[in-house]
Amino acid sequence: MKIPEKFLKKMKMLLEDEEYKLFLKSYDYPSYRGLRVNTLKISVEEFLKISPFNLKPIPWTKDGFYYSKEESPGKHPFYHAGLYYIQEPSAMFPGAVIDAKPGEYILDLCAAPGGKSVQIAAGMKGRGLLVANDISSDRIKALVKNIELLGVTNSIVTNDTPENLASKFPEFFDKILVDAPCSGEGMIRKDENAAKSLEKFDSNVYPGMQREILQNAYKMLKPGGLLVYSTCTFSPEENEMIIDWFLDKFSDCQLVDIVKVGGIESGRPGWAGGNNELLKTARLWPHRLEGEGHFTALIKKTGCMEKVSEGKTEDIREEELESFYNFINENIAGEIKGFFTIKKNHLYILPVKTPDLSGIKVSKFGWYLGEFKRGRFEPSHSFIMALKKENIINTINFHCDSIDISKYLKGETLIIDGKKGYTGVMVNGYAVGWAKQTGNMLKNLYPKGWRMVT
Repeated sequence: MKIPEKFLKKMKMLLEDEEYKLFLKSYDYPSYRGLRVNTLKISVEEFLKISPFNLKPIPWTKDGFYYSKEESPGKHPFYHAGLYYIQEPSAMFPGAVIDAKPGEYILDLCAAPGGKSVQIAAGMKGRGLLVANDISSDRIKALVKNIELLGVTNSIVTNDTPENLASKFPEFFDKILVDAPCSGEGMIRKDENAAKSLEKFDSNVYPGMQREILQNAYKMLKPGGLLVYSTCTFSPEENEMIIDWFLDKFSDCQLVDIVKVGGIESGRPGWAGGNNELLKTARLWPHRLEGEGHFTALIKKTGCMEKVSEGKTEDIREEELESFYNFINENIAGEIKGFFTIKKNHLYILPVKTPDLSGIKVSKFGWYLGEFKRGRFEPSHSFIMALKKENIINTINFHCDSIDISKYLKGETLIIDGKKGYTGVMVNGYAVGWAKQTGNMLKNLYPKGWRMVT
């Protein structure tokens, strides 16, 4: 592996001789691989019973596991059922620190591709509101897909600037995660492109961006709320020095000590003027633990937390939902409850009243249920991905090793007898998509862009 000389020179200046040797030695080893069990769909205990992978717990999460480099969980049918999210082990730490709870209003400000958003959503258990934002139009597609794949029903995905969001959501959120754009020094071992980026871009541009993002995050955080700041870089200018600046600028904010386990160390106050409060921050080093380089800080905004003012509901006539309710009666066991919205014949639902989104670029609104077409309702893939087997009246279940589930995920039509109409296709009892039974043919409705490629 070629490591940029400028980067090595900088790290040698920061670290003492013995630690620098250990740090350098860590690049002789491959990066670690991890997956996080999606507890919106399956408990950790149940997943371990059916998992075909050789898993080892990641110490700083309750639901994260290392898997070996010989395994390919991204190609397994369980991935297509959204039972887990593949994520670098250290990247799971900020999502664990934010400790999302049901009913909270949470913003993931720099969210794409969505690993931390879906981790937050799992803690919220479908209650409250998650706003997952990313400024990049290119990256937003991956964010939307992962939100849908993992069955998140209480999120709004936005594609806007922090400044614009701050003007719309003053003191609105209970918790905010800023996984800030950074120089990416901590990802060199995992991603060769990170090393190339270090050589190509001037890392001095990032602190200015980070300060601007944090100032807007502060405006959106309620008094009494929590802000998690994280990066995947070693740079003090983007970590301890940024937090020191933030605390100096906003006197009503203070650091909360982060519990450090599994080799996680404290931040380095000596790299930012000697403020010992920075010992409450956390650094993840590749030579101290099984993961890549990360930094995380937990900040509390003092004051009393007030309840968010309720949003608005849309006036929808019962007859507008008639074909949807017909579909529910024929295909779904139980009710679909929440606040409905219809946008251009597409039906969405949220568990809370809709906040004012005028002037905001919205990429995905709530749980997308489907489309009204010529007097009938056609369910979306997003709809079934948040349903459990017991919620669907007509299902067909395949074992994860069966040839039929492989054919289905590749988009093939299956020759199988069954009850006419919509069928929920399951793998080991977990939904992977819709199909439509006609005679002895099971017409495949699995989205083209999601199909398994061999």
